[in-house]
Amino acid sequence: MEIDRQDVTAMTKLDEALTAPSSRLRTDGTVDGRDAPWVEKYRPKSLDEVAAHKQIIDTIKRLTTENRLPHLLLYGPPGTGKTSTILAVARQIYGNSLANMTLELNASDERGINVVRQEIQDFASTRTIFSNKFKLIILDECDAMTNDAQFALRRVIEKYTRNARFCLICNYVSKVIPALQSRCTKFRFAPLDPQFVHDRLQYVADTERVKLGPGGLDAVVELGNGDMRRSLNILQSCHMAFNLVDEKAVYMCTGNPMPSDISQVLTWLLNDAVADAFEKVTKLQVDKGVALVDVVRELHPWIMKTNMPVHAKIALVDRLADVEHRLAYSTSEKLQLGSLIAAFVKAREVIAKAAQ
Repeated sequence: MEIDRQDVTAMTKLDEALTAPSSRLRTDGTVDGRDAPWVEKYRPKSLDEVAAHKQIIDTIKRLTTENRLPHLLLYGPPGTGKTSTILAVARQIYGNSLANMTLELNASDERGINVVRQEIQDFASTRTIFSNKFKLIILDECDAMTNDAQFALRRVIEKYTRNARFCLICNYVSKVIPALQSRCTKFRFAPLDPQFVHDRLQYVADTERVKLGPGGLDAVVELGNGDMRRSLNILQSCHMAFNLVDEKAVYMCTGNPMPSDISQVLTWLLNDAVADAFEKVTKLQVDKGVALVDVVRELHPWIMKTNMPVHAKIALVDRLADVEHRLAYSTSEKLQLGSLIAAFVKAREVIAKAAQ
């Protein structure tokens, strides 16, 4: 059977195309950095790019350069740079051999006691032939591990300290057993400073040519609440949905009530009759598509700024907490709106008595 020379040439070209490295493929799994989510696109690649938490970064950088890196426990709210920091450390230590020298397990992976005894122990117990560096095992969201797995991990950390270093990352350090905490150097990543978040978002907006309107970035920073990941996601969503990212666009995109609306609701609750306040707040919810739980949450900081007697403020905040708790269990929104208005009516009575 003869093979056509043209078919051979075509198959050769196809094989070359499949085996040749493509400029569009990235090692981190994203296709074309231009289309990647901004959270990954602007993730710091080195410790020098991690500008927040300067004292923690300087300490880790010094330990890394002196090759004295201990077991680490990084904890704090989400989006504050814990995973980015340890990945930058891994890149600095291992360079091109990063994939062979690190094992990263997330909460989405199975991390019961069997994984600790098999996968983690097998990785930690072996040493590389051509390198005398220790391996790095990153356990992200370790507070989701079972207690049995944490107790098993305690012994693995002790046994293979010469071969490997462990980095535990979690949001709630109280869910990590004391035996693991005592074996690690702990660093707390606090919520990011608003000024740092603002500067970083301004850099991203300039790079991506985002058209910013009045109050746009300030609204993103406010809703991000110190979470850089959340702030970047909000900014990217608003940029995709609106031509101009201003305060109104940010609140519309995220579904949060506008500060002006909350101010209006507070005025109604403190001044109008019960039936009128109920009707106006209900109309606002329908027109703006705002959930009552969002109104309750946003009322809290406004109440704390209001000039009213302390005991009235305490009683009001206590009632707001009860309303939010009941809303979390899917009770009737209309009934809880009535409870909210009743709380403000009682607060009005206390304020009137104090004024006399």
